Amino acid sequence: MTVTLTMDEARERFAHCIQVLGGATAASRRLEVDERAIRRFVSGERPLSAGMLQDTAAALRKLVNEAGAAEKEIAGVSAIDQNPS
Repeated sequence: MTVTLTMDEARERFAHCIQVLGGATAASRRLEVDERAIRRFVSGERPLSAGMLQDTAAALRKLVNEAGAAEKEIAGVSAIDQNPS
């Protein structure tokens, strides 16, 4: 599905995605982009590209998969042994 956004809409959605990824520092690691660049994209100091938005979407998909795997690891736990041998 192709969507056309204004630059302000794209920046707002991008900023929300950065927060979902854990903030600028965590997002910069996941996106392999300098943290200062992330902050400049969010502030509008630097224009966003469709490629950056696509890379961000891919990072979010990866995060969803990681979260799903983590959830499966703990979902079946009914108790934690407080006194391991």
